[in-house]
Amino acid sequence: MNDMSQTPAIDDAALVAQAEAAVETVGRAREAIAQVIFGQEDVVGNTLTTVLAGGHGLLVGVPGLAKTKLVDTLSTVLGLNGNRIQFTPDLMPSDILGSEILDQDDAGKRSFRFVKGPIFAQLLMADEINRASPRTQSALLQSMQEYHVTIAGERHDLPKPFHVLATQNPLEQEGTYPLPEAQLDRFLMQIDVLYPDLEAERRILLETTGSDEAVPMAAMTVEQLMDIQALVRRMPVGESVVEAILGIVRAARPDEDDGGTAAQKHIAWGPGPRASQALMLTVRARALLDGRLAPSVDDVVALAEPVLQHRMALNFAARAEGVTVRQVIADLKKPWQ
Repeated sequence: MNDMSQTPAIDDAALVAQAEAAVETVGRAREAIAQVIFGQEDVVGNTLTTVLAGGHGLLVGVPGLAKTKLVDTLSTVLGLNGNRIQFTPDLMPSDILGSEILDQDDAGKRSFRFVKGPIFAQLLMADEINRASPRTQSALLQSMQEYHVTIAGERHDLPKPFHVLATQNPLEQEGTYPLPEAQLDRFLMQIDVLYPDLEAERRILLETTGSDEAVPMAAMTVEQLMDIQALVRRMPVGESVVEAILGIVRAARPDEDDGGTAAQKHIAWGPGPRASQALMLTVRARALLDGRLAPSVDDVVALAEPVLQHRMALNFAARAEGVTVRQVIADLKKPWQ
């Protein structure tokens, strides 16, 4: 007889009850965010999806679109201990991670003491991350994947949960450095922040330039958030959703299987298995955010772009023809729409 422990059967009734309670809690959080962030429903939804899925998010947009304000609001609404780092060209890795300093006691004995940097927070806002040098950007690599940092050969665990929400200016702007591919892959989603529509901007004008301005309020505790993150990983996923994830991700790799489709001819390199894992988690979180107990193929189609666009690159021929990553992903999604 096999001595290996078996996975306990999921109690469907208990799972449904937990999911319904989670939906109510997440709904309160979304309402609290809407009191401060006007419009940008897709951006708020994708950012919440990223956190509920337990990952890190990269918000990309020109300055002045409330990216920083959104992250600061999330920290309060979700009950997380947050820190902010303003990335600049002269920022050093030790400014993020911390450093050892030499102490001397009353007896004259000297010893090193580790002083923690701002990365030791539950929600780290990496503001304008691509304005720092690649050396400084890479200081986040270990923490984002392994949830600890190593200083002078010693391991220091980060708080739980740990999330990085980074803001990035478009690469066409002055004084920006592109993030390395390895670091981009650590981000669960790239969330593009566009200009607000007319009605949202009208509300911004009226409600943020007076004497009273709305402030965010906590809508859940850290314990509730971690319970919801655990619940997301237990949500059932249908075979059709799994097939859609595999189909889209594998189609985003050049010359996959039978020589590739027309879209694949434009791809220099594509996403690895981490993209499939990201889609599997985010479609569950998106379903819960929408009040559903299981994801659908529509969730996969909706999240394919933010999950894949920073994990693939186009070849020279595609760039010469003016083809964009978004156009390629749109072609890859068509069979599933």
